[in-house]
Amino acid sequence: MGVIVNKEQEKNSDLNNRITADLRKKVQESSMEDPDFARDIDYGKDTVKTSKFGWVWIVLIVLALISLVIIFTI
Repeated sequence: MGVIVNKEQEKNSDLNNRITADLRKKVQESSMEDPDFARDIDYGKDTVKTSKFGWVWIVLIVLALISLVIIFTI
């Protein structure tokens, strides 16, 4: 009985060793490619800066919030 259990453990350890070796190999192969996706993205290519009147939007939003507070408190 002890021999059977010992052989099964050896098979499991051999299988575990092969799996870990395969995973290490895959990780090393993928790390050699060095995927830097930030260089591939054209996310900020056509963006423009906010104009000099961008502060007007902030003032309008603040005034709208103040008016909502006043409406709901009355």
